[in-house]
Amino acid sequence: MSETREWLVQWLRDAHAMEEQAETMLNGQLSRLESYPELRQRISLHVDETKGQAARLRTCLEQLGEDTSTLKDAGGKLLAMAQSLSGVFAGDEVMKGSLASYTFEHMEIASYTILIAAAESLGETEVARACEQNLREEEAMAEWLKNKLPATTEQFLARSETDSDYAKR
Repeated sequence: MSETREWLVQWLRDAHAMEEQAETMLNGQLSRLESYPELRQRISLHVDETKGQAARLRTCLEQLGEDTSTLKDAGGKLLAMAQSLSGVFAGDEVMKGSLASYTFEHMEIASYTILIAAAESLGETEVARACEQNLREEEAMAEWLKNKLPATTEQFLARSETDSDYAKR
């Protein structure tokens, strides 16, 4: 196996673990967003997209005769659970979650941009195509979050004026 192909496989495994981490992190946020129905609905949709992204990455690895990394996947999930639990104690959990989600989306965008370039350099058009689909979904989510940050902030601040417990959710 060429060194370039080894890097592609390694990065696909990293991306798969990243999607496993994202799913766990998003599900943790979902359970505490009942007061933000629009945000909750979009994150729920993105959980489904994230599951599809992980499945596409798994397929890419299988096409290359490889498998995901159980250790990386477990590590990503563990980190996401810790991140999710840490937000429970923050009075501005929805804002910290929005910040973390927006930042995480950009990490995913960078990862898929790298994967596309690596796959194209190896002539792995199916891998590049799958990563392009994942990239489009991540870009759409990042743009949606960016556009909703002002409204989410205003909603949080209005709620915090009336009820600090209510604002957290």
